This record gives sequence, structure tokens and C-alpha cells, in this order.
Amino acid sequence: MQVPGVTQAVGMLVADRQATADSIVAAPTPLQPIDLTDDARVAEVLDLAVRVGEVVLASGTGVIDTTTQVRFIAATYGLARCDIDVTYDAIRIWADRGPRLPPASTMRVVQYRSMDFTRLAAVDRLTRRIRTQVVSPEDARAALDAVVEAPHPYHRWTATFAWSLLAAAIGALLGGGWLVAVVSFGATALIDRVNRMLNRHGLPFFFQHMAGGVIAASPAIALSTLAGPLGLEVDPTLIIAAGITVLLSGLQLVGAVQDAITGAPITASARLLEVVMMTGGIVAGIVLALRLAQVVGATVPSISMTAGPDIADLPVKIVSAAVAAVAFSLACYAEKRALAAAALGGAAGLICDMLVQWVGFGPVVSSGVAATVVGLGGGLMARRALTPPLVVAVAGITPLLPGLKVYRGLYAVLSDEVLLGLNQLLAAFGVGCALAAGVTLGEWFDRTQLRPRILRRFGSLRKPIVRKSKRVVSLVKIRPRPGSRAASGARPESRKHDGRGDRGRAERGGAERGRSERDRHVGGQRGVRSSEERRP
Repeated sequence: MQVPGVTQAVGMLVADRQATADSIVAAPTPLQPIDLTDDARVAEVLDLAVRVGEVVLASGTGVIDTTTQVRFIAATYGLARCDIDVTYDAIRIWADRGPRLPPASTMRVVQYRSMDFTRLAAVDRLTRRIRTQVVSPEDARAALDAVVEAPHPYHRWTATFAWSLLAAAIGALLGGGWLVAVVSFGATALIDRVNRMLNRHGLPFFFQHMAGGVIAASPAIALSTLAGPLGLEVDPTLIIAAGITVLLSGLQLVGAVQDAITGAPITASARLLEVVMMTGGIVAGIVLALRLAQVVGATVPSISMTAGPDIADLPVKIVSAAVAAVAFSLACYAEKRALAAAALGGAAGLICDMLVQWVGFGPVVSSGVAATVVGLGGGLMARRALTPPLVVAVAGITPLLPGLKVYRGLYAVLSDEVLLGLNQLLAAFGVGCALAAGVTLGEWFDRTQLRPRILRRFGSLRKPIVRKSKRVVSLVKIRPRPGSRAASGARPESRKHDGRGDRGRAERGGAERGRSERDRHVGGQRGVRSSEERRP
């Protein structure tokens, strides 16, 4: 027996038609097929496809989504039979051109990792344009070159301010006062400028994160040493936790877990190894600073190991989580239209996390539930902002990163409580994996949602119809009268100007019979395009 209300609710979640938030629909026919015998044209399309894949892969997108996007670009121009291999730092594609032509192939190495959300959103809109319009490979390549070569939308000092604001918001979220927020702001600004200088000199990222760990711990040690003589009531450990959260926020943990879940173990292992190594650099820097503090006789910030869920000052925490999500989006050069969605995602994630912990579940379960809500809500809100859901999802889980648990584990290990320290570090790793897995599950729910109303009204995104002539030709079939020249087999006068004969008349007749249906489809396509192009 089926309950109507439950059946309807399940149908809303698992629908027959997928959403268009973050999935690339398969083109039923090439929108503008190229000549497969033209090696230059085929190479141009393959290069366009792998360059689009390079941008989305470098921005943290998973292997499956990157492969789907590369395959779609190639199929749009007629290269439907392609084998694509996406690894951590390379994209390879082989196109089958039939039994009489050799296969075409190309490869591109991803030499950089950049959380540039503006570039990712621009490439996403270019893919939408290729999907809904007839765009030549030359125009698409020129548009992609303009996206890749465009400068950042904000000044570099704006990104530094955003990273510092993120640290201050995390300090307030963890319960620190204004002093913790101010010190965290200054320390993070110093971390960003120092690491930027070290990056210009080619220092590996492991040592850059190590330097960031030292800088994050040094103000906390100084404040802990001076708090007693100055009579300050402050928790310096929150400064270190805020610095750890900022350093962890740029790592591609979501992409690593997503690749492991969706069947790309090799790339997932490479990304996870990078996350572990960069986290190890942070840990090494903090441990080095704490050991030096013990050598010189400074006070090492202590921390309680039994802290539970705290729902005090809930409005302050919600506002801090929203500000942290916005700051992270701004630091990664997200567009202004995505900032509001990121703020809602950060606030909603924190509320879900605290409610689930208040009910009685542990931090791993609560983090997973909160990330699922963020992934689902991020995809739905990204439809409005025309922004990839990855932007909202990664920004939304940033306030939930386990920076405090990492420091608890380090402090326990330094205090010769190895078992307790490993327990805390393992719990931090579990929270991070739960956050990434929750985002993946939320995006899956989002893709099974019913499509937006405008797309349900106008139908699926299919091949647009291009008319080359505005002349209306009447193709009503007229039966010849007995005794006429047409009945006697003589060629009519009008056929002298028709180079295609009966075949041309049949084609025109078929085109006329489908004119009304195509007109309705073109109207739907025009409505879909106008709804997207009106947005800035």
C-alpha cells in the first residue's frame, strides 16, 4: 500500500528528469558537426575539449564531472566516440573517426591548481552556451582564451583581506572574543603575504604550509605567555585553530573523497596524498613553534580535551559561519552573485551541525548531515546564481573544518598522551571525510531533483533550429487534373528552377510538416537562452 504523500515526496527527490545544476546533458545530435577527414578541425575540437577540462579539473572538480564535460564538448562538434582518461595532472582523449580514418588524440598536462571560482563559473557558462547555441570551434576557443587570460576580478589585497576575515570569523565561531579575532586577522594576513613571497621564489607548497603553521602558532604562544602578567582572559588556542582552518580550507579534500566514491581511485589517491602532505606541513610548523616555545621557556597554549557541543551565543555563531563562507568565496575570487548563496550555505551548515550534535550524535555524523544539506542547498541556490554548485558547497563547509581537533591532537601528542592525540587526529580526519562525502551525496540528491520550472515548461535542451531563409514556401500537394501536362508525364515549368526534383520536393514537404513543432521548440530554446542571458 502506498501513501500518496510519501510517494509524492519521494518523487520530488528522485525524479525521472535530471536537473541542470551541475550535470551536462548528452547532445542527441551534433549541434555543428565538423568534417572528420579534416585533421586540423578535429585537432582544434580536441584541444578545446581538453582545455575546458583543464580549467574545471584545476579548480577542484571531480574526475567523473570533468570527463563528462570533456566528452560533451567533443560530442557537440561530432566526435561522439571518444575515450577519455583523466588523472590527477593530465587529460588524454582519443577520438574514433571510423574504420577508414586513424584515430585522433591529444593530451594536456594540468600544471597548476587554482581555486579561481570566477574562471570556473565563466567556463560553466561557456559550456551552457555551447549546449544551447550553435557556436563554432573558433568562437568557443576565443571565448575560452579570454576566460583563461582574464585577470582576477578583485585585487590581490582583497583576497588577503578575505583570508584574514575568514580567520577572524572562525575565531568568533569557536567562542573567542574580539582580541582573538583581531590577532587571528593579523596573523592570517601575515601568512598570506609570506606564502605569496615564498611562492614567487619557487618554494614547494609543503614548506609554505609549514611556514604558515609557524606563523599561526607564534601569536598564540606570545599571547598565552603575556595573558597572566597582563591579566587577560583569552583562549590563545583558538588563534591556532583559526589558522589551521584557513590553511586547510584551500586543500582539495572534497575532490579527493568524491573521486574515491565515484570510482576514480588513482586520482583520489593522488589528491588524498596531497591533502595529507599539506596537512603534515601545517602540523610540522605548529609542532616546531610549540617545541621552540618550550625550549625558550614560553607558555604553550593548553586546551581542554573534553569539550562538547556548545549552542551558546547561537546568533553570533550563525553570523560568523555566514561571514566565514563569504570570506572564503571572496578569497577564491568568486563572483558577487555567488556570495549570498555561500553565506546561506555556511549558516545552514552550521545550524544543521549543531542541531544534530544537540540531539546526541557525534561530530562525524553531524558533519556529514550538515555537508549533505549544504551540497543539496548549494546546487539549488546555484541555479539562481548561474554558478557551479562546487563554489557554494566548498564555501559552505569551510566553517565546519576540524581545525580545533587537529590542535587538540597535536597538544595531546606533545603532552605524551599519544593515544589520546591519535584519537583526536583520527576524529579530525573522519570529520573531513564526512564533510566531503556529505557534499557528494548532496550534489547527487540535487541532480535527481526535478528541473526548474522554466525548463519543465519549454522541454529539454536540444539541437536549435537555424533558418537560412525567411521566405515562406507553400508546399500544399495539388493533384493533377486529367489531361494536364503533369498528368501526361510532362515536366512542369516550375521544375526547371528546382535542382533537386522529387527528392527536393519531398524534403521540403517533410520540413513543412514539421514546421509547427520546430517553431514551438525554437520558442522554448529562445526562452531558455533569454532567461540565462538576462543575468549579468
